[in-house]
Order: sequence, then structure tokens, then C-alpha cells
Amino acid sequence: MQKQFEMAGAPSSAPSLPPSSTHWCGVALVVAAGVAASLQVGKVAIAVPQLRADFGLDLSMVGWLMAMFSLLGVIGAVPVGAWVARAGDRRLLVAGLLAIAMGSAAGAIANGVAVLLASRIVEGLGFVLITIAGPSVLRRMVAPGGKDLAFAIWSCFMPAGIAMALFSGSLLEEWRGFWLGNAALSAVLAMLLAMGVPRGPLGREALVSWRGMARDAAATLKAGAPALISASFVVYSLQFFALFSFLPVLLIERMGVGTAMAGSLSAVACCVNVAGNLVAGVLLGRGAPRWLLAASASALMGLAALGIFLPVLGAVPAFALCLAFSGAGGLLPATLIGTSALVAPSERLAPMSMGLLMLGSNLGQMIGPVVVGGAVDAAGWPAAAAIVAVAGVCGVLLALGLRRSLARRVR
Repeated sequence: MQKQFEMAGAPSSAPSLPPSSTHWCGVALVVAAGVAASLQVGKVAIAVPQLRADFGLDLSMVGWLMAMFSLLGVIGAVPVGAWVARAGDRRLLVAGLLAIAMGSAAGAIANGVAVLLASRIVEGLGFVLITIAGPSVLRRMVAPGGKDLAFAIWSCFMPAGIAMALFSGSLLEEWRGFWLGNAALSAVLAMLLAMGVPRGPLGREALVSWRGMARDAAATLKAGAPALISASFVVYSLQFFALFSFLPVLLIERMGVGTAMAGSLSAVACCVNVAGNLVAGVLLGRGAPRWLLAASASALMGLAALGIFLPVLGAVPAFALCLAFSGAGGLLPATLIGTSALVAPSERLAPMSMGLLMLGSNLGQMIGPVVVGGAVDAAGWPAAAAIVAVAGVCGVLLALGLRRSLARRVR
């Protein structure tokens, strides 16, 4: 089973690091690239008040601004999963950072909503390249004994980046400077990664065969478990971004705090999610059932959302539930990312399985802000409670389906 964690599609004669060693400096750079990608998610959440003032946006339009970032992930996740072994994982990782640098710079000088939306699409392209190529690089750089730790650390990139964006963005008075700072950071990381991460092998085929890609996608979907994991990530991302896309606004409106304090509190909540990811890595290493971690996380997020969004609790208890929501949610990414490689139909199809997972992640990330933003505009914050609670029920049902699928594979 361990072999299924190795890089799919790589020729056996390709150069690689010795099995007993791990390139931890390279791992740090790959994780830093993931954090830079997720900074682009959090930077909009903390800039919502300024963007609404500059462009006259309502929450529904803000939701679309966040969702456009994920559009490329929905469209491109599967093709990138098929392409990564042929084009070279490090090359795509560097290309993703450069795309984010260009998109963020373009957004910084945008004078209208259309240009801002277009810049988010370019950033979305960079995001999908990084989030699919990153695990591929890790699989070939990390020795077998370190894979659980490496993937647990990698799964922290999203909450860590969002937390950094919320905290640092709350300290700045103007959002355009923050956009330019993100562009510069991504460009610097691209250079460091090109110098500090060993180049991986290229596949035998230079171009992706669309017919072959469709065949691989069909084989991966037919296996069952990868599709369940992708659907589970849809639900998780919807729940997570339903709260964290609007948490600074919720704290300002419901709890009466200022923008800087709202950003700092939101960053604290995201850091709790990082802890949840690391706890999941430890529990998985000790043999905890994967389906049980997924089911528990979905259920706890759904229940916490009721107390967060319904006006029944005071400010302090509601924020405490935000922390519980975040910590419980952190169990899911590490669990699903680690399971994705295990349930791939073959070693060669592991990147395709990861592509399906990221498709689900981006689909939920796109749906969540749009649906919740529109619902809150129409019916207030209680509407968000219903959406996230129903998503929690769906997550539990999908986890039970994953349990049956994993049981069949064991037999």
C-alpha cells in the first residue's frame, strides 16, 4: 500500500533521492508555495470592507469575487492531474507561483470589478497548479517513513495562509499594497523553489492525450473511493469557506469589533485549523479509522455552525464555537489528502485521484461564498446556519460511504 504514495507515471529509472533520506529544505519550500497560494484566498476576506467601499460591492458580489478564484480549479484540476507527470511537477509549481505573482499584481492596479475578477482567474490558475503539483513533489522527495508527517504538514497550507492573510491584511490600511506584497512574495518563492527543489522526472509523453485523460478519469471515478473523497472535499470546502470567507464581516457586524481585531480573531481561528490538521496526522499514524475522522469532523462543523450563525449566543460563546468549528474541520483535509493516494486505482493514477480531490475542493470553495453570500443578503446570518448544517449531514453520509468503499478494498 505504501507504493501507492509514490509519484505516478515516473519511469523507474528516473533519478530520485535515496529512500532513506528526506529533502526537508525542499519540503519547506513546497509548503511555503502552498501557503503563498492560500494567501490569495484570505486576502479577499480581510479586504471585504475596503473592496465594498472602493467598488460598491454587496456580499453577493464579494462571494463571486472569491468564487472566481476557484473557477480555474474546477475547470483545470483533472487536466493538471493528468499533466503533472508529463510536464514535470517542479516546473508546474514554479509556473503556479508566477501566475499568482502576475494575477496579484494585475489586481493591485485594477480600476474596475471586471479587471479584479480577471486577475482572480489568473490567481486561480496558479492555485490549482500549486495544489496538485505540490503533493507530487513531496511524494518523490520524502522517504517512506516521513510521508505521514510531510502530508500532515502540507495539509496545513490552506489555514496557515489564510491566517497569515487575515492577520497581516488587518494591519494594513490599503488593500492594493497587500496585493503587491503578495505578488512580490510569490515571485521570490518561485526563484527559491527553482533553485532549492530537485527537478523531477518527465513522463515519456510530452503532450496530454485527451482521450487517454478521459480514460484515466473514468477509471479513477469507477474505483468509487476517489469520487467519494472528492465529494467529501466539496462539502468540507463549502462549510469552511461559508464561515471563513465572511468571518471578519460576521465579527464586525455581530460582535462589534473593529477591522483589525476582526482580522486577528479570524487568524486565531484559522490557526486552530492548522492544529486540527496536525492532530489528524498523528491519529492516522496510530491507525484511527479514516471514515470516522471524516464523519466526526463534518458533524461537529454542522453543529457548531448553528451556534455561530443563529443569534442565540453571546459574542464570546459564538467565537468559541468558531474555534471548535475550525479545529474539527482541520481533521478532514489531512485525512482526505492522505487517503486519496491510497485509494487510487493504480500508482500511475495517483495524480489523477489528487486532481479529483482538488476539483472537489475548488468546487466547494466556489459554491460556498456565492451561496452563503446571497443567502445572507436575502435572509440574514441564520440562512448560513441552515446551509452549513445540511452540508454537515451530507458529509457524514459521504464518510459512511467511504467506510464501505475502504472495507471492500481491504477484502
